[in-house]
Amino acid sequence: TGGTLKINLFADKAPNHVARIKELANSGFYDGIVFHRVIDGFMAQTGDPTGTGSGGSGQNIDAEFNDVAHLRGILSMARSQSPNSADSQFFIMLADAPHLDGQYTAWGEVVEGMEFVDAIPKGPSGNNGIVPEAERASIVSMRVIDDE
Repeated sequence: TGGTLKINLFADKAPNHVARIKELANSGFYDGIVFHRVIDGFMAQTGDPTGTGSGGSGQNIDAEFNDVAHLRGILSMARSQSPNSADSQFFIMLADAPHLDGQYTAWGEVVEGMEFVDAIPKGPSGNNGIVPEAERASIVSMRVIDDE
């Protein structure tokens, strides 16, 4: 949507997830990947190279559930019903969702540029927020530029 996000990583809360996100980001994995599922007032999901919601990098990460509340701006890993099924897909919270606390691995927080997340096109509520392909926003480039 034409802007830069700055994200604070929670290496102390989810060290394995942060390490994997950094590895994927710095390899260019996320470049060009779309936000395929965006639910107004809830979250924006990305990280699937197929854009279908069922793809990933091919490497699952064991859950690192933590005490980070799923508040607006938090980044957390998407997964299937299995707690240890997170891969490359993640979501950014558009609003607070306390029912997710302790169920998904939170690994970062948007500290600058949330207005660009808010501008990501939403999918229809009747289709579980799946954004029509022609309307999808994408990640232009995702890199870890400061490791502190």
